Amino acid sequence: MKQLNASLYSEFLKIIRSKILIGTIIALSLAPIMGSIFVIVLRNSSLTEGNSALQAKASITGFSPDWASFINLIGQAVGVGGIIVFGFISSWVFGREYSDHTVKDLLVLPVSRFIIVISKLIAVFIWSIFLVIFISVLALILGFLLKLPGWSFKIYCQSLLQITIITGQVILLCTPVTFIASVGKGYLAPLAFVILSVVLAQIIGALGYGAFFPWAIPAIYSKIVGTHTILTYMSYIILILTGLTGLICTIYWWKFADQTK
Repeated sequence: MKQLNASLYSEFLKIIRSKILIGTIIALSLAPIMGSIFVIVLRNSSLTEGNSALQAKASITGFSPDWASFINLIGQAVGVGGIIVFGFISSWVFGREYSDHTVKDLLVLPVSRFIIVISKLIAVFIWSIFLVIFISVLALILGFLLKLPGWSFKIYCQSLLQITIITGQVILLCTPVTFIASVGKGYLAPLAFVILSVVLAQIIGALGYGAFFPWAIPAIYSKIVGTHTILTYMSYIILILTGLTGLICTIYWWKFADQTK
């Protein structure tokens, strides 16, 4: 337990001292901020006439200036943007040791490789959860400042539950990224993998097979407009198996791979 605590302390120290934390906060905060802009534009007829592009965007996404739509936007942001942001976090946490050439120093410490991997995974998990909590609170504050109609504690709790489930789904998809970052020994390979996954999710989803592609499932669950695919129990089994496979492969790589090259 002392090894895990020490390793976790080290990971969070790296995160706090980096500029990446602020960058990820800003990236996900764009969702409630953009939602607020939509509300302001849709409420003001003069702004609507002068910003046809924003009006069209709001119409395409099915956005309306009320609480239900505003909070639902957060879930959609996590379902799509979370894959990119959380994937970037996973790439950084696991890939930085290779890019900064500190992996050899890390492995000679009196801490097992299993503990190192688990502490990094916990860091990714807590970092991701923190971001979702932050933008959820930000959305709540902005919603009250904008005096959105249709407030209901029940609606907010239901939306929060949906956001939590979507967050869990996206976090499961982080483990393949951690494996790619470990094998690729840096940032480039996992980031390319994340981008490719998002592109393939769009293509496969458009073909109607998104329910069987793990990286398309969070977006489908978040009920993004234009997505009519129905998720089945097999979809969730595929998602869980993907997360477990990435986890096992990451642990195996760190425990048995030759890290001297």
